[in-house]
Formats: sequence, C-alpha cells, structure tokens
Amino acid sequence: MKKIIIATKNQGKAKEFKELYLKKGMEALSLLDIVQELPDVEETGVTFEENAALKAETIAELLQIPVLADDSGLVIDALDGRPGVYSARYAGEDKDDKANIKKVLEELIDVPEGKRTARFVCVLAIARPGEKTDFYKGTCEGSIAFEERGSNGFGYDPIFIPENETRTMAELSSEEKNSISHRSNAISKLQGRV
Repeated sequence: MKKIIIATKNQGKAKEFKELYLKKGMEALSLLDIVQELPDVEETGVTFEENAALKAETIAELLQIPVLADDSGLVIDALDGRPGVYSARYAGEDKDDKANIKKVLEELIDVPEGKRTARFVCVLAIARPGEKTDFYKGTCEGSIAFEERGSNGFGYDPIFIPENETRTMAELSSEEKNSISHRSNAISKLQGRV
C-alpha cells in the first residue's frame, strides 16, 4: 500500500486524513506515527498557503521524503474572515476548542440567522525535497449555529451547519462529514498527484 506522511500532530485531523486516504487505497501516517523526534513547526504565515507550506517543506526537508501538510480554519463573513488562520488559537495559545467556540458565539451574539455565513477552508501543500511545493484548496460553505450541537468531529464542528443541511458538522456521521468537508474537497483535487 502506498504511504503518505501527513505533517500534523492533531489527532482529529490525523483520523480524518487516514479515513479519507484509506478509501483511496493509501496509508496515511501522521507525525504521531513517526518515532523520529520532529520539531513543532511554528505557523508564522498570514495565509493558509504560507502555513501549509511551512509545515510541509520543513518536515520534507528533515525526512527527505514527500510530505503533505494542511492548514485549515473557519472563515466567518460577519467577523471579516476571522478566526481564519488563527482558528486553532482564536481564544488563546492553548488550542482550546470549547473556548474558541465560546468566543465565536459571543462575537456573533447580535448577528441574525441570514448574516451568519461562513466556510471551512483547507489548503493542502505537498512538498518534495528540492522541488516546488504544490497547493490544493477545498472549502465547505455553511453558516454558524446559535449554540453547540453534536459530539462528532472536533474544532468548530459543533457550531458549523453545512449548506443544504440543518445539522451541524458534529451531528453528521464521519462518512457524511468526509463526503462534504473542506478537507475531502481539497484531497479530491490532488488525487493522482501524490
């Protein structure tokens, strides 16, 4: 089985990537699966592309093999695109999903239903040592709920309602989520290029 290294230590992302790649007949290994001690790559970019490239290129150079990295987040129109690239640390440096959700809901407290449009964005970067990095972008359009619902998924899934749905991402099964997610949309664009 063909293997691909995914430059993430996020268990939720790793699980999603493994499920998506398994369907394509590939084994995805995350940085959690690698015995070699690797540094945390600081995400200092101001765009999803810059952060994905930083992670992919750094790990590819260290391991001397092709590496896929993603940077993803939630873009909310009423908040001028926030939390965006700061999605994981929106409420502070601790990467606290509950605190991030609470902050978003508080900032949107006076925003009516029709104005709560948002999208999940995922940018994948594939870095190969000594070669130009390739990028693939996927989105999932939707809106922000008024309260948390559901227990599947991670991050902002409990408050994100995908387009043409009444349930939040966290109320969908893994299969349902993976068929419409920003991550699966980005992966479908790079199919056959890994």
